[in-house]
Amino acid sequence: MKLNLTLSKLASVTGGVLHAKDPQSKIHSFVTDSRVLAAGDVFWALKGRQHDAHAFITQAVQKGAVLIVGEKGRMADASAAGVDTLEVEDSLRALQALAKYHRLNSTLKIAAITGSNGKSTTKQMLKSICQQAGETVANMGNFNNQFGVPFSLLEIQPKHKFGVFELGASRPGDIAETACLTVPDVAVITNIAAAHLEFFKDLETVYKAKTEIVSCLAPGGTLVYNADDEWLRQLGAYKGKAISFGFSPTADLRILETENFSFTYKNEAYLIPVRLQRHDKLNAAAACAAAIALGLFMDDIKKGLLSYTPMPMRMERIQRGETRFILDCYNANPASMQNALEILGREAASPRIAVLGDMKELGETSKNYHRLVARWLLDNKVDYAFLAGQEMKYAAQALEEDTSVKVYYAQTPQPWLHELKELLAKRGGTCLLKASRGMQFETLLKEI
Repeated sequence: MKLNLTLSKLASVTGGVLHAKDPQSKIHSFVTDSRVLAAGDVFWALKGRQHDAHAFITQAVQKGAVLIVGEKGRMADASAAGVDTLEVEDSLRALQALAKYHRLNSTLKIAAITGSNGKSTTKQMLKSICQQAGETVANMGNFNNQFGVPFSLLEIQPKHKFGVFELGASRPGDIAETACLTVPDVAVITNIAAAHLEFFKDLETVYKAKTEIVSCLAPGGTLVYNADDEWLRQLGAYKGKAISFGFSPTADLRILETENFSFTYKNEAYLIPVRLQRHDKLNAAAACAAAIALGLFMDDIKKGLLSYTPMPMRMERIQRGETRFILDCYNANPASMQNALEILGREAASPRIAVLGDMKELGETSKNYHRLVARWLLDNKVDYAFLAGQEMKYAAQALEEDTSVKVYYAQTPQPWLHELKELLAKRGGTCLLKASRGMQFETLLKEI
C-alpha cells in the first residue's frame, strides 16, 4: 500500500484521537502482525473473532513501532513509552473507514462480485479481461471478508484503471458491510445456492444477503445478474441499469449452446475459441457482461478469456500416470458438489472415482444435503466413492443398499487411503477430490 497521509488526516478519516509529536508527519503503510514489524513501522492493532492484536502492543513498541493505532483504553503501554498513538473506537471500523476514503479518492472503475458459487472464477476471468485494457488491482485468495476487502482496497494506486473485488458472506449484513466500502461501478451476482446455511437458514435469506450489494452501487452503476437463477430472476424488476446473462432466451447476454464459448449481445453474436464446462460458461458470461458494463471492448474480452488461467484447487486438472485428477478442494457446498459430480460423470476415462469430504456450515440442512450426495453419485454413474467426515456418513448410509457404486467410508481418509492407492495404481481412471476447505483434501494428492 502507498497511502501518503499525514497523521492528522489519518485521525480525521478514522475519527480517532491523535497523540503525536508531529501531526504533519506521514504514514505510507502499516502492519497488523507484530511478528513482521520492523523499527519505524506503524502497527495497527486489529481485533478479530479469534485474535486480538492489542495483546501485542508492548512487543510492537519494543520492536520500534513509531505509531500505534488501537482502541481507546488499550493504549497505556504505548503512551507510557512515549510512542505516538491514534486512539479509535473500533480498530476494524477505523480500517474500513480508511479503505473507503482511499477508494473514493481514486479514479479507477470497480467491479464487485458476489454469489454462492463462481465468485473467484468470475473475478479471475474479469481481471484477465481488464488487464488487456489497463493496470488492474484485485483481492488475493480469500481476502473477501470484512478484514480482507479493506486491505485489498488499500492496494489501489493511481496507476490502476480497474479494480475487481470478490465479496464473500457467511452472515446477513456481510455483503452490505464490504460492498459499501467498495462502492462498485458494476455489481455482479453469480447465483443463489445453498451455502453457509448454518448462518443463513434458507435460500431466501441467502438471496437477501447477496442482493445487499445492489444498494451499494455507485451512482449510475450497473447491476449484472444471472437470468438462469430462479431467485435472481426477481431482479428483472430492478429500475436501474442492468445486464442479465445466462442460457435463458430472456438474458441480455445470452450464452449459445456451442462447443466453444459463444454468446449474443444486442443482436450481435460473438465466438471465443475456448472450451468451457457449462458452469464456467456462466462464469465467463458474468465476466463478459461486467466487462461490457465497465466500457471494455470485445477485443479485450476475447484476449482476456483466452489468456485466463484457472485458480489452483478450483476444478484443477492434474495428470499423474494413468490417472486424471480433478482437484476441487477450495470449498464445497451442495451446488458445487453436484456440479463437480456431473463433470466427473461426463469423463470418458474410467473408473470414475469420487473422493469426497464434508460440506461445512450447512446447519440443520446438512444431513439432507449429504444424503443427496448419494443420489448424485448414482445419477452420474460413479464407480467408487471414498467418503470421509462426520457428515459424509449420511451419504454412505444412503448407499448401503445399492451395489452399483463401491463405497468406502471413515471419519478420516486414513482407513481407506491404502485401498484408494491400490485402485489408482491398478486401474487409473478419473479421480475427483472435493471437500470444504477445512477438510484439507489437497493434502491427499501428496499421499496418493
